[in-house]
Amino acid sequence: MPPGEAAAVEWGDSMSIASDLMRGNTEMILLARLMKKESYGYEINKVIQAATGGQLELKEATLYGAFCRLEAVGHIVSYWGDETTGARRRYYRITPAGRQAFAQSRAEWEQARRLIDKLIAQEGENHD
Repeated sequence: MPPGEAAAVEWGDSMSIASDLMRGNTEMILLARLMKKESYGYEINKVIQAATGGQLELKEATLYGAFCRLEAVGHIVSYWGDETTGARRRYYRITPAGRQAFAQSRAEWEQARRLIDKLIAQEGENHD
């Protein structure tokens, strides 16, 4: 996503700045969901909505664009599901490379969070 372009994310009214914080983390969020189980886009988006109390919903273009990028670099694979359960859906599965990428992204996120906590801590707070 080009610098300065807003992430295509829907947030609750009280979190208008949060979409900027989400930029660059959509793929990590998707990999985290796929670490738990194989799934399809609509289901993953519903889980994200439920986990955030309805405060986050990825727009379809954002969701499927991220899936395409993840698949292009070998972090996920996709396949068509069985039609016997209803509509034909494209499912996504994380690969071993995707598991490694998720672990790296999560470690980087944790380090960045710790640094930001230190930088914004109020006098007397300890964020070690």
